[in-house]
Amino acid sequence: MAEQAQRKRIWGWMMYDWASQPFHTLIITFIFAPYFAEMMTGKLAAGGADALSARAGAQAYWGYTVGATGLVIALLAPVLGAIADGNGRRMPWIWIFSGCYVLGAFGLWTASPDDFPAFQVALCFAIGLIGVEFTTIFTNALMPDLGTREEIGRISGNGWAWGYVGGFLALLTMLLLFVESAEGKTFLGGAPAFGFDPSMREGTRFVGPFTAIWFALSMIPFFLWVREKRGTRGPGISLSAALSDLGATLKSLPSRPSLFAYLGSSMFYRDALNGVFTFGGIYAFGTLGWQSQDMGVFGIIGIVSGTAFAYLGGFADARFGPKPVIRFCILVLIAVCVAILSISRESVFMMPVAEGSALPDIAFYICGAVLGAVGGVIQSASRTMMVRQADPERMTEAFGLFALSGKATTFLAPFLIAIVTDVTGSQRLGITPLIALFFVGLVLLIWVHPEGEEVSDAG
Repeated sequence: MAEQAQRKRIWGWMMYDWASQPFHTLIITFIFAPYFAEMMTGKLAAGGADALSARAGAQAYWGYTVGATGLVIALLAPVLGAIADGNGRRMPWIWIFSGCYVLGAFGLWTASPDDFPAFQVALCFAIGLIGVEFTTIFTNALMPDLGTREEIGRISGNGWAWGYVGGFLALLTMLLLFVESAEGKTFLGGAPAFGFDPSMREGTRFVGPFTAIWFALSMIPFFLWVREKRGTRGPGISLSAALSDLGATLKSLPSRPSLFAYLGSSMFYRDALNGVFTFGGIYAFGTLGWQSQDMGVFGIIGIVSGTAFAYLGGFADARFGPKPVIRFCILVLIAVCVAILSISRESVFMMPVAEGSALPDIAFYICGAVLGAVGGVIQSASRTMMVRQADPERMTEAFGLFALSGKATTFLAPFLIAIVTDVTGSQRLGITPLIALFFVGLVLLIWVHPEGEEVSDAG
């Protein structure tokens, strides 16, 4: 019975990845972000901006939105983590931020092309993003109770692969039944389901409510099967005490070089990865003229490769440990970013192409497959590495710091992209800060001990 309960607990925990992945897949990357860029570009063009400036302006607006939201998350994540560790409770926080997820995602339905309400839509997106990021912190903090040190890498990889499967099915459903082309047709060649009006882009806008409903239904197994261990509930902790504990933890970081280096490394490479996924759709819209359905195909290719490699990456993590897996992935991501920046309608990898050539699209699809493959692997290995680096008694606070490190440049990277895009007026040049962030993360990884601080001290 105990073994069966533990298996259900692991599956319940993995259902969070299944439930939350569509926010990243459908909203942040493949459907809503390009739609936002399209609507924002039209709004700016109607205000008198030329086509190039309007597209750059749309990318900048999205960058400031993601950046400001990332700043809020970065400031609150470690504090809430310290409070949760103090009272031993994570599930109430997961309930609260699940509500933010559903509310924010559902609000994206208001993104009507008729006098596009940019600020309102950006606010709804921010609420949903806060929801998904904070639920991730608290669900990740439950990982150490799911298996042994050796088993966690495989569990993490399986969870990420399962999340990709959910993202794939959600994306496929949206493309086949709802997202309309310029002609008002879905991939199946008919009008959007439920009688949605293509002229008002209701099929595409349904991505918000669809993602919210998907999450709410998919989290039922999580809340039914996942329980915090008995005896973990503490006496409670005040905000001032949590801040005091957090301050002590931050002061101790220089004396814990492996953890300190890993937080710094992940701060850069994870935010660069988030930047690739956040701005990939907007970049393809502006550079190649892709629409939502083109991005959907791109997404399917990336998710299929991501599912397979996240599963295989879990075994690589268990066999070699997370550090070499992370290092290899960063090198691949740097190469892919350089390749993406060399793709335009006029040239591929610095070689001119004929007008109307499909080669730029094919090259971008290949890059998407590679990004999907290594993106899931590195994110899965990253949370395994955090478990190895963290104090078992302060796991939620540790993942709060992990979120802080992840968000410290999540607001910086979009701001850098927005600023460089604004200054240069070029989408291509605006993306270049991501390559530098990957490189810094790779260098800082040198000082990370593969087995964590305690093993390092013992050695």
